[in-house]
Amino acid sequence: MEFATFLLAARRGYHQSSNDVIRNSIEQAVLSEQAGFNTAWFAEHHFNNYSLVPSPLMMVAHCAALTSTIRLGTAVCVLPLYQPLRLLSEIGLADIVSNGRLELGVGSGYQQFEFERFGVNVDEAPAVFSEYLDILLKGLNQRIFEHDGQYKKIPPTAISVRTVQKPTLPIWIATTSGYSMGRAYREGHNLFVTAFHDGLDTLSTLRENIEKAAVSKGKNVTDAKISLLRCCYASDDEVEINSYLDNARFQRRLSEALLLRRQQSLDGYLLQETPTQQDLSFETMRENLPIGSVNRVIDRLLEEIDILKPDQIAIQTQLGDFDQKTMLRQIELWGDKIIPEVNKSLGHGPEVTELPLSRTTK
Repeated sequence: MEFATFLLAARRGYHQSSNDVIRNSIEQAVLSEQAGFNTAWFAEHHFNNYSLVPSPLMMVAHCAALTSTIRLGTAVCVLPLYQPLRLLSEIGLADIVSNGRLELGVGSGYQQFEFERFGVNVDEAPAVFSEYLDILLKGLNQRIFEHDGQYKKIPPTAISVRTVQKPTLPIWIATTSGYSMGRAYREGHNLFVTAFHDGLDTLSTLRENIEKAAVSKGKNVTDAKISLLRCCYASDDEVEINSYLDNARFQRRLSEALLLRRQQSLDGYLLQETPTQQDLSFETMRENLPIGSVNRVIDRLLEEIDILKPDQIAIQTQLGDFDQKTMLRQIELWGDKIIPEVNKSLGHGPEVTELPLSRTTK
């Protein structure tokens, strides 16, 4: 089982500077390698405090110089907001400077506020995404290519800065739709999925949808790697846990507001946090998520892994204004205890013959 950190680079208020938020993200990425995480993922958002990373590829390139083994990924490049030919060259450059450690996550985007400011119609995002992904695949796999589509017409073109990973680099599609899942299986891509703050029932439904997508394309479900984005936190300190839950709920509120095309901003930048009908209580969130004592987190992760059968768990480490020093200790805790114990329980550790009894019953 692989483990990753997902770095949203959120800003909850003006008490955090943009400089501090970005540098905290970088520090978490570097520590993730030291703690034994396989991948650090960087988000992409624009023009508000939901996330301060406008270019995950720039973060990859910067962190490549500070690390040596951890994979560095975009989660995700919002394809409709890019010029695909320029993006192809930047992908090649990021893969070169990271010595072939780039994981390319792509998605269609959903935030109308962002799309309007780039002059792109968010309602056309799925169609633009599909065509731009076609262009990326041509550019990554052909020395000279051309394209005649609805949104782009490209004469015969060669990309001079090419990826070092052969035959191509891993591509991940962030999706909840059966169509995009089917495309991933058809073309040999991986899946980046989330159950948000929901529990085991949502994970079961997600697994069913993934299996249907694989079958629809005549593929085995294991033909694509699956990464599950999850809010997780291990501690016996109730104050820490409640702070993490509060920041996770804050982040979800902003995401829902942007998804519903509400720009709840008082000053044109900071989004106003507004409770919604979708809000979950801290108690429900703790029931649904791998949050609590170390033993509780390990047991819950094993339950979720058994249901969804992902290849990777990507934990959200940077939310709102959660204390940086506390989060750094959390990353170390995962490396020291949680990741080794989960892999041992799954039979990936040394001298393991059977699954242990639940730690919460000991």
